[in-house]
Amino acid sequence: MTVHQLKSWPEFFGPLLDGSKNFELRKNDRDYRVGDHLLLQEYEPRDQRFTGRELAKRVTYVLTGAGIGSILPLKGLSIGYAILGLSDVEKRP
Repeated sequence: MTVHQLKSWPEFFGPLLDGSKNFELRKNDRDYRVGDHLLLQEYEPRDQRFTGRELAKRVTYVLTGAGIGSILPLKGLSIGYAILGLSDVEKRP
């Protein structure tokens, strides 16, 4: 399992925090795998600063882009990108 420390803009971080969003669309430059953890740190791009809020999620599913000529369900996701299914990280006692 790998822990990926990532910036998350407020418009994407908020829905993750309130539970209405359970996925991330990311450039797959880190070879994301099921079981990896994401440490998402809220980042305000206009001020170029971290807000101090962070959230840990576990990768439960990885859909990678297949590009042009692929089967229809995957056709819209470009090569080099991934949609990551996420769940909460279980707290250990």
